[in-house]
Amino acid sequence: MKNSLLVLVFALSASFLMSCATAQVATNLTPDKINAALDEAYNKFKDVKEGKNADYIKELATVDSKIFGIALVTTDGTVYTKGDISSMVSIQSVSKAFVAAQVIEEMGHQAMQDKIGVDATGEVFNSIVAVERMRGKEINALVNPGAIAATSLVAGKDSAAIWKSILMKQSDFAGRQLGLNMPVYISEAGDNLRNQAIAHLLKAYGRMYFDPVQATDIYTKQCAINVSAKDLATMGATLANGGVNPVTKKKVVSPETVMYTLPVMATAGLYDDSGIWYYNSGLPAKSGVGGGIVAVCPGKFGIGVVSPPLDAAGNSVKAQMVIKYVVEKLGVNPFLIQPK
Repeated sequence: MKNSLLVLVFALSASFLMSCATAQVATNLTPDKINAALDEAYNKFKDVKEGKNADYIKELATVDSKIFGIALVTTDGTVYTKGDISSMVSIQSVSKAFVAAQVIEEMGHQAMQDKIGVDATGEVFNSIVAVERMRGKEINALVNPGAIAATSLVAGKDSAAIWKSILMKQSDFAGRQLGLNMPVYISEAGDNLRNQAIAHLLKAYGRMYFDPVQATDIYTKQCAINVSAKDLATMGATLANGGVNPVTKKKVVSPETVMYTLPVMATAGLYDDSGIWYYNSGLPAKSGVGGGIVAVCPGKFGIGVVSPPLDAAGNSVKAQMVIKYVVEKLGVNPFLIQPK
């Protein structure tokens, strides 16, 4: 009886502490504070001139470098925006995180670990050296080789079915029907010889699970999907909400899939600067050379920022500044633990 009473007391104490912590987070995430944080971030960084558009994909060099939009979507479906949220940019590598989630959902987390890998490569995102060194193993789905392999794992009887499935899943994450940026796709498809070489090298090592040429083409299409800052935020919020889109209320993936997707985003989401990003923000995130970054605050919100000028690592300069500022302003870094 005494032990049972102690268990009850401990349980009630834990519940009380949890409710206090939740109350503290709720206090920080009031509409006024969120709007203030976005307003301040926008005004603080809107005149930053650092970085430049990606130009190795010719069409990206022509994108308006002045596009600057911020969106934050909470797990209850409330949408906050600031700046340009109507302009679209190609999703590029941000798509990789959501294809990874799709593969984990379809095949299970162990298949992702066994067939692709979940380790950061320590090499640039399109490295062939990493593939050769590890014989196609121990890479991850957020760099080009692993991403092409992930695309090749998506269920579908042919390339058209696989592409349709990927576009549908990305749309489910975003909560609306997404479309293809055809000029970007044509530009990339005409100059993707390196990715084709990567796909064939993976096939030589038994790590390509669909025709390498077709898989590369589907991957190129997925990178050319058009998104806004609001789309990215909603996609991030779906992960933050355990796989249920908080705006549409549709279950997109399972909580378990999210649990295995976010760690890879944390360790490999911002190219060569992934460790620096995670050290300074504490949030799993994924960037793309189109100028978008999505970050996930688990259980709280997704935030998406679009600004095409990139730093040397290929990450949007303004997007990084904004998200770090908002995280600090709202006090939501998961590793900021206040003593009891």
